[in-house]
Amino acid sequence: MSVTIGGATRLYAIVGDPIAQVRSPAAYADVFARHGIDAVMIPAHVLPDRFDATLRGLMGLGNLDGIVVTVPYKARIVPFATRVGPTAALIGALNALRREPDGSWTGEMFDGAGFVHAMRRRGGALVGRRVALFGAGGAGSAIGCALAGEGVASLAIIDPQRTRADALAARLSGAFPACEIGATTRVPAGRDMIVNASTVGMRAGDGLPGDIGDLAPGTLVGDVVTADAPTALVREATRQRCIVVEGRDMVVGQIDAMLAFFRLAPEPSRAASTAAAH
Repeated sequence: MSVTIGGATRLYAIVGDPIAQVRSPAAYADVFARHGIDAVMIPAHVLPDRFDATLRGLMGLGNLDGIVVTVPYKARIVPFATRVGPTAALIGALNALRREPDGSWTGEMFDGAGFVHAMRRRGGALVGRRVALFGAGGAGSAIGCALAGEGVASLAIIDPQRTRADALAARLSGAFPACEIGATTRVPAGRDMIVNASTVGMRAGDGLPGDIGDLAPGTLVGDVVTADAPTALVREATRQRCIVVEGRDMVVGQIDAMLAFFRLAPEPSRAASTAAAH
């Protein structure tokens, strides 16, 4: 479908560093066109040393209604929100900001919801799973929170910054006491779900985020990285006959929830999401 941009077109921006790898502008352009929404999402390459000034400038645009946030700014952008939702408050990171009618900004995190939705669409049952999670940053925190909320049995968090992994494990353990959660340095034996929520795979030539060993067929493997070619983790999981969710699947999984957050569509029901997986 063709897209016409005029003076009344509402703006949304996705900010990150780097930004060339993101798929959200194309995905949202398709959704906006199909639903007759006069809006466009633009990629914004925000450099670290200009982050604060650039964000203030973006948020000062009168026709900018929302911001989507990708690496490495999901935690750094939190102070720009006037208020945050429950997931963002728990993990200290967000990936969406919405302008309110009074000019204030509300932030929330949807990486976890998008990942869980994508897993459901692939037919992956989550209850009782034993998960190894690579990455304790914004995406990893959100996904860990969502998986614990979905009833996984255990969550082993692996991050090069051990203090960050320990901190995430402590926060999630307090919120989800029924789930066994801890930080570790390697994938424990007996895991039946592997998730890469780190930045490993974004650069050409990247290998696996860590040693994943031999996986039983039917193991759930998710990779948040969006790339032109399958990541090393996706290739290896496919070779081992696992159920695989890629970064682009997670982007699609987030769209309904984000459209509702931006007040562009009704709130998606869990029943509808579950039905779509069958």
